[in-house]
This record gives sequence, C-alpha cells and structure tokens, in this order.
Amino acid sequence: MSKITLVPDYELVITMGDPAGIGPEIICRALGDMTERERDSLLLVGDAAIYRRAAALVGAAFDFAPLEEARPGDGRVAVAEVDALEAQSMPDGCISAAGGDLAFRCVRRAVELVQSGRAQVIVTAPLNKAALHAAGHHYDGHTGMLAALTGAPSSFMLLASERLSTLHVSTHVSLREAIERVSEARIAATVEVGHEHLVKMGISQPRIAVAGLNPHCGEGGIFGDEDERIIAPAVRQLQQHGFDVIGPISADSVFYRATRGEFDLVVAQYHDQGHIPVKLIAFDTTVNVSLGLPILRTSVDHGTAFDIAWQGRADATNMTAAIAYARRLATGSRS
Repeated sequence: MSKITLVPDYELVITMGDPAGIGPEIICRALGDMTERERDSLLLVGDAAIYRRAAALVGAAFDFAPLEEARPGDGRVAVAEVDALEAQSMPDGCISAAGGDLAFRCVRRAVELVQSGRAQVIVTAPLNKAALHAAGHHYDGHTGMLAALTGAPSSFMLLASERLSTLHVSTHVSLREAIERVSEARIAATVEVGHEHLVKMGISQPRIAVAGLNPHCGEGGIFGDEDERIIAPAVRQLQQHGFDVIGPISADSVFYRATRGEFDLVVAQYHDQGHIPVKLIAFDTTVNVSLGLPILRTSVDHGTAFDIAWQGRADATNMTAAIAYARRLATGSRS
C-alpha cells in the first residue's frame, strides 16, 4: 500500500514576536512586498488587532481574517488568534511580562499548528528574553524554547548567509560554561546535523571546518589543551566516518577561509565566535535556523529593537530573508 502524504494547509506559519517590538511591523512590511498568492501560503499567529495596527503603520493594503474564515484569494491574511490578554500592560518599546507571555503563547501555538500538520515551517519574529523571563518562561531564547516544546533532547543554532554560515556547539550560555560544553560528543553531533541540513539544501558533499577554541588552537598546549585533547580527536573520528571535515582551525583564519569559498560551513565553539563574523559580513540578510528539532524553523537574526518600535522605521530585509529561507526548507521537506 502506498503511503499517503498529507499536504499542509499553509507553507509557513509566522509568529508575532514581542508585540512591543518591531515584529508586527516587519511582518507586515514583508507581506506587503508579496503577491496575494504568496500571502495565501502563510499563516500568522498573534493578535489580529495588533497586526491591523502594524499594517496601518506601514501602509499595507490588506486585511486579516481568523484562521477558520480565511479563504485563498479573498485578499485577507489568515491569523491563528492568540489574544493579547493584557494589551494595556504592553506599552510600545518596553519590556513587559505581558509582552513576553504573548510572544511565548504565539510560539507554542505555532508549534501546535506544525505538529498537527496545518503548516510546514515556522518563521519567528524577535522576542525579548527579559520579557520572556518576567512572564515566567525561563528559556534561553527561541531555540531552547522550541526544544522544550517539541521534546527534543537538544538543538543547534545555524546562522546562514550567502558568504558564510556558522553552526554553534553552544549558544546562550556564559563563556565559562561554553568552554565546559566543548566535548567530542557535542562536536560530532553538531557536524552531523550540519552535514544533514546542507545535504537537504542541495549540497551533496558539504565541506565543514571546525573552529578551534583557544588562541592559535592552543599553540601546542601553551594557551590551553582543549583543541588537542577534545576537538582534534572528534574531527578525526568524523573523518573516519566519511565526513568532509577538518579542524581545529584557528578562529582568526577559519572564517576568512570560508568566505573565500573553501568551506560550506564553519562549526563555531561558542556564541560570539560564530555570531560576530557572520553579522559583520551579512547583518541584514543572515537567517537563524534551528536544527536538530522535529520541526523546521527560521528566524530573523536581530532583536526586538524597542528603541525604534512602532515608529515606522523598522527594516524588513531580514524578515524577508528568513521567509525566503523557510520557503526553501518547505520545498525540501516535500521532495
């Protein structure tokens, strides 16, 4: 008997992010540059009243309809409603528990929609970690939250751009803890999930470099022994299993070599090691992609920008890039 594949109602589901930030605005700007058919392929999660306010702010010529009423071609964008229960407690451009809670509930609803087969890929607008914690949701950000909501044992943060992509052994932890998290098992898992993702994205034989942890990869143990004791053995083991991977390579050269086309992916040992070079090269177009989860998710790679929120000044370039990458993931998941 042939397997029946159910086609989701929507290609993408987009979360609002913190309503006091630029999330609603950049979503509406990005949608305003789409055709009606492209808008019909996605579903928003959040409070429709907030989306209407954002659409008016950016001059978007479309309305919104509840998920149950939306029909393709009627000129309205579908919204899975998550009500702003305490709208008066979410002042523009300010951290609030109410804003953090709404952002969390939007992500939770998006996960439910994907897991139930209503949508394929989640795209997240930025949330604020302080607001999230104030609401009692103690996650390190979207990646950890999504891992908890989906029951995934671990997750990985990929920053993808045209010239440089980095995947991180650890992300939102202190530098001291990041060093402690460098292990052969975690490095191997990071390379393996990165390799799998790149193959799905059309790179048949991904070339992966693993960055060193210490200056000059420890300089023979003078500046630390983690590179020789942990990273090098992990890389050798991966090579024996057929992965095209080399390292450790000193962080002061590996990213430059990747931008020259030598590698498809650099595995960074901690947050800033990977984030700084990517954001320096492609701040506006880098996409945050969660790997290792049972769902697909992309995100903008910037924060809530409370200082310019609800002033009509936010640039949607990064949201547009996150949506475009998500569409590529959706296409790959159907093939």
